[in-house]
Amino acid sequence: MLQKTYENIDSIGRAILSINAQGVHNKELAEVIYPSGEKAFAQVIALDGDQVTLQLYGGGFGVSTNCKIRFLGKPIEVGFSDDMLGRVYSGNGQPIDGGPELLSDMVRVAGPSINPVKRLIPKDMIRTGVPMIDVFNTLVRSQKIPIFAKAGEPYNRLLANIATQTDADIIIIGGVGLKYDEYHYFRERIEQAGSKNKTIMFIHTHRDSIVEGLMVPDLTLAVAEQFALQGKNVFVLLSDMTQWSDYLRQVANAQDQIPANQGYPGDLYSQLASRYEKAADIEGAGSLTVLGVTTMDDVTHPVPDNTGYITEGQFYMKDGYLELFGSLSRLKQQVNDRTRTDHRSIMNAMARLLSEAEERVKAQKFGSVKDDYSLRLLEYRKTFQKELMDPFRYLELEDALDICWDILAQHFKKEEVGLSSKLIEDYWPEQEEQNN
Repeated sequence: MLQKTYENIDSIGRAILSINAQGVHNKELAEVIYPSGEKAFAQVIALDGDQVTLQLYGGGFGVSTNCKIRFLGKPIEVGFSDDMLGRVYSGNGQPIDGGPELLSDMVRVAGPSINPVKRLIPKDMIRTGVPMIDVFNTLVRSQKIPIFAKAGEPYNRLLANIATQTDADIIIIGGVGLKYDEYHYFRERIEQAGSKNKTIMFIHTHRDSIVEGLMVPDLTLAVAEQFALQGKNVFVLLSDMTQWSDYLRQVANAQDQIPANQGYPGDLYSQLASRYEKAADIEGAGSLTVLGVTTMDDVTHPVPDNTGYITEGQFYMKDGYLELFGSLSRLKQQVNDRTRTDHRSIMNAMARLLSEAEERVKAQKFGSVKDDYSLRLLEYRKTFQKELMDPFRYLELEDALDICWDILAQHFKKEEVGLSSKLIEDYWPEQEEQNN
């Protein structure tokens, strides 16, 4: 159907424009036609009677009031196919790897989430090869969870490692505001590890339009959902959702929306939730798991604060390590009594002993740590940090659990670890105890 073309643009901002038009729908896609004949895309983001506000994919640079707007009568769509595997796309869904554009089997971007009636209770572990996750805060398929980290922490390196180590069928990486070296690190790491054939990347760099950055999570999740409906277990890795929220704030301010906390839009919670809630274990199909980086200075910042109410736990990265006590996977109890018989018990025992060791560290400052048990706790803490807390050391779950037993036997007697005699009989290393 021929769509009407409008002229006489009312106003142009950094990433938005407004125009009078009739019969337009929210989220509708539009073409911006330059006087030269070149075209760019925009999306309807607000309606006030006949006043239509659009987001400009390429930003406002070069757009003038004598440009024309043609509404296309459909929402934003992205091509979907198995041919996407191994490909790299920009924040507007265009290929940036030199390959062909996908123009068939188009699927809607930012559509509704999976019907709750079709969602299953999460029950299966998703492996990452990271001991601090797999052993102590196990991820479950269809879980949504963030990594909280300060800017400068090696969280993108961690995501790249997880992408190459996970047992998920398909990995989809969404990068928002990445530096070029971060983008190339993702590509090189995935190619070197031989994971390219099950990975798709949607990449927005810090020099691209902020509206393209806003599109990255929606494109990523739309494609992931289609693979999940085909029966695949899909793992979505997003970085960085704080940068994405900052772009959201810029657009909201350009629209003269009344700002909420620290200038963020009042619907920040809903905007974040609509993305994270795409995570689902789908009845009769596959699953979609979401792990997103949230950079922050402290947890009272609006983005991590809102994220914490949406997601099912969090991982804390500090000084290059994943913290045990600041991290929590609220769904780990769904699976870690079925991974290996000793998993839940040794996880609890190791955490309890590390907590005791942390108390001794505080007491040591006052010179009150002199007994043998306390000194062994302090040595246990050092071994724990060295063997298990490095997020870049790859270990299968079973190997990591065996190391946990070795660490216990190295520093404690059997009766000191608080584990059942049956588990000790089955798993305690056969070496002679150091502390007899």
